[in-house]
Amino acid sequence: MPPDERSIIHVDMDAFYASVEQLDHPELRGVPVIVGGLGPRGVVSTCSYEARPFGVRSAMPTAQARRLCPDGVYLWPRMARYEDVSAQVFEVFHEVTPMVEGLSLDEAFLDVTASLRLLGSIETIGRRIKEAIRERTSLVASVGMGPNKLLAKLAGELSKPDGFRRMTAAHAAQELAPLPVGRLWTVGKVTEQALHRIGVRTIGELAACDTARLTHALGRQAGVIQALARGEDDREVVSDQAEQSVGAEHTFDTDLAELAMAESWLLRHCERIAARARQRGLTGRTVTVKLREPPFVTYTRQARLQAPSASASEIYEVARGLLQGWWKSQRKPRLRLLGVSLSGFEGRRQQDLFEAGSSTPASDDVQDRINSRFGSGSLVRAGVLRTRERD
Repeated sequence: MPPDERSIIHVDMDAFYASVEQLDHPELRGVPVIVGGLGPRGVVSTCSYEARPFGVRSAMPTAQARRLCPDGVYLWPRMARYEDVSAQVFEVFHEVTPMVEGLSLDEAFLDVTASLRLLGSIETIGRRIKEAIRERTSLVASVGMGPNKLLAKLAGELSKPDGFRRMTAAHAAQELAPLPVGRLWTVGKVTEQALHRIGVRTIGELAACDTARLTHALGRQAGVIQALARGEDDREVVSDQAEQSVGAEHTFDTDLAELAMAESWLLRHCERIAARARQRGLTGRTVTVKLREPPFVTYTRQARLQAPSASASEIYEVARGLLQGWWKSQRKPRLRLLGVSLSGFEGRRQQDLFEAGSSTPASDDVQDRINSRFGSGSLVRAGVLRTRERD
């Protein structure tokens, strides 16, 4: 189908992590809330809209955020809680279309072209999504609509917070023209600086720029970027992208120098990625451990399981051996970051989690049942408990 005949919706939850914290703790409503790493190496994951007038932004060092907003409330992320809310949000998406491309826990593209005849106009579907999310989670989503991914995403971004906007192909050039080139998807800092050097500062100037001049400045990517500046984007919503890996990692505020504590964190990561793999019906063969020692030297160690698995115990057994091998090879082992991932997936298990005769190991099965009922992280192995003292 030609791109201009598609109906694409982009949904992005407003200040997701901070909004969940304000939902769970009503006393924080109206207060600047900053969620992220709280140690000397921490960065801001997200912040409430009350914190933004102070200049606080995502990816900013937390120390800098504290200087800008000393009276804000600073909180560690609660990923298990955010994942639970995200699952509710994505349920809403799948009720209107199977064509859902998740970008993160709180953001997705939806192709609703085939849903128009059944559910009504793109605005009707967008309003349904927005209202259903608010009704089920009490949270606010910004909804952008357009004939392609670019325009749908920009429509949502330009109407935040609590956004709801449609951008049509006919009016795209007019609406894009005054925006700075940095607002264009795929234009990062380096590309933005290269455009500024040739006097191109707005999307309209980029669209009208001489192609040869632009190619000289940007190289082979010039054509693609200029097409985006005209509002042209032929990328499809891909709902069934094969996952390449499932991983988890943690950066420590104080370098980790004790093997036993490193093993506890490794077990915590293995539980998390195994649960996520089982939720998606995935089993993997390859375990990769990521180790970063101060100041910023990163190692990876990899090994294969005997058979594809989503068992936390089996993944941990292999990952622990990799960690111990690296630890013994270092003269004075210290860890700034520790992570683990599962990859090499071989198909999906279609069997229901609660179906009799499940192939899931009994310990994982019990853990899945309890965490499904009472929330992620309600039941963990004893070895994980030490890590919670440092959360």
